[in-house]
Amino acid sequence: MKKIEAIIRPEVFGAVRDGLAKEGFAGLSVSEIAGCGRQLGHTGLFRGNTYEIEFLPKLKLELIVDDDKVNPIVEVLLRDAATGKVGDGKIFIYPIEQAIRIRTKEVGSVAVE
Repeated sequence: MKKIEAIIRPEVFGAVRDGLAKEGFAGLSVSEIAGCGRQLGHTGLFRGNTYEIEFLPKLKLELIVDDDKVNPIVEVLLRDAATGKVGDGKIFIYPIEQAIRIRTKEVGSVAVE
């Protein structure tokens, strides 16, 4: 099993969610986060005052899947999360040693289905 963690722009989440659903992947966790990288942030103007926005809003998606499902999910993320601009995000893939569903005590990939 693998954990796929993707940092994406909030405005592309609908397309990513729809793309994952069309491929048969419904289970994911979503967290609202803020960060900066090459995109750096920007200067804003509010009531005549300028201010710096250093950390921009992002979404972090987390999915735990069998090894054979990693590539189709990555393809959806690369296709649907890309805008072609700096700040589109990153994808991280980690090995998962074990998964256990607390309610039923199921172990392994059946615990995350």
